[in-house]
Amino acid sequence: MKRTLYLIFFIITSLSGFAQSLDQAKILYNEGNYEEAMPVFAKLVKQSPNNSSYNQWYGVCCYETGDYKNAEKYLLVAKKRNITDSYRYLAMLYGDLYRFEEAIEMWEEYIALLEKKKENTSMFEAKLEQIRNLKRMFDKAEDVQIIDSMVVGKDAFLKAYSLSEESGNLDTYANFFKSGKNFQSTVHTNQKGDNIFYARPSDNGAYSIYSQTKLLDAWGDEKNILPGNEEDNNYPFVLNDGVTMYFASKGNGSLGGYDIFVTRYNTSTNSFLAPEQLGMPYNSAANDYMMVIDETKKLGWFVSDRNQPEDMVCVYLFIPDPSRKRIESEEIEDQEIIKRRATLASIRETWKDGADYSALIKLSHTENSPDVVEKQRDFVFVVNDKITYYTLDEIKSHEARDLYAEVMNINKQIGNLRQKLEGIRESYTKGAASIREQLKPTILQAENQLNVLLTKSAEQEKKARNAEIRASGNK
Repeated sequence: MKRTLYLIFFIITSLSGFAQSLDQAKILYNEGNYEEAMPVFAKLVKQSPNNSSYNQWYGVCCYETGDYKNAEKYLLVAKKRNITDSYRYLAMLYGDLYRFEEAIEMWEEYIALLEKKKENTSMFEAKLEQIRNLKRMFDKAEDVQIIDSMVVGKDAFLKAYSLSEESGNLDTYANFFKSGKNFQSTVHTNQKGDNIFYARPSDNGAYSIYSQTKLLDAWGDEKNILPGNEEDNNYPFVLNDGVTMYFASKGNGSLGGYDIFVTRYNTSTNSFLAPEQLGMPYNSAANDYMMVIDETKKLGWFVSDRNQPEDMVCVYLFIPDPSRKRIESEEIEDQEIIKRRATLASIRETWKDGADYSALIKLSHTENSPDVVEKQRDFVFVVNDKITYYTLDEIKSHEARDLYAEVMNINKQIGNLRQKLEGIRESYTKGAASIREQLKPTILQAENQLNVLLTKSAEQEKKARNAEIRASGNK
């Protein structure tokens, strides 16, 4: 009898301790203390591997602590047992892993489940659109050479920029205006020193981009050059042509935080065209901003806080390519490699085989001087590991020269078509429903034509490269 009573007491005590441990873990879980709650759920899911709640809680703890492999394993068990929130976490997990098609499918299924319950889905529809945008940008990831990077304090990133005289000057808002207002913005002064571009909070509190002109010895005639935005627009930089402007925005379809955009001034309407969002690797789900292209040095910089501590950013140095060629998927079948290129997992993986960037890196730190450019550069045509051409006259083979001249002509058409598309898209954005219907076929036709030209440019460049290699081999 005593043994039976002791056994009953032991069972009750164990169950009480078990319940107390589970309750404590759930409290920690709900407070976001996933690492502390994790051991309890790990033990429970091992004891009851088919329990949907245990799998869900443990899967979320794994996700929140960065164990993506186990997160997927346990969240999929929870999903099979129709735990609604498992769809949301799987969608976020697949997005983080750049498995965009699976992420899109999970978000769509999650939203459908919420709609059945008559719950508000607007927040998650925005997440779905963000993932779709990420997939589009991933599919169009550009083949860009990132030749150097520098991690600096968030408030000191301008120290990494060293511009030629022709590209003007950069300064912080606080230092330039000395107004006592410490706005988180920069000021770009053009080469002549008679125009500045900067951002400051507008009447609605969001940062807007303004310009001023120098009148005698004072700045004046302030103009809001990108009005009507409810989200922050900041960090402007205008090229030597006075027409092309790079800037960062938290709106205009941003992936999250600041994204880098480019726009051009339309002289016929005295306004800037609809902004075009740059692709990967320039943009990411983190903050990306302060795109600067020094056309004299043939170098560019941009800032990102991806994979950085809260108070630090990374400044990337790259070689601008006006043709903006995509990473050729037919040459790189491994999606993981494309992902690494698109996310800048390693800048060395963006380098051309055998290329020596030491002179360009040194040039990037050189102060203004008249001999900053050692040779003319009309383009960057990489033939092989040892040969790179920058002008038509350098190409030895007559066949290759003629082929690359055609590439230049196609690239010019691409540039003109892109500018035309921007104008049409702006009209589409501002137009009534009837106007939009009329413009849809025009936009689709232009986009198809653009894809044809991009493909043709890549094919002709490959032919030119092969022709030059053949000619070199015959000599």
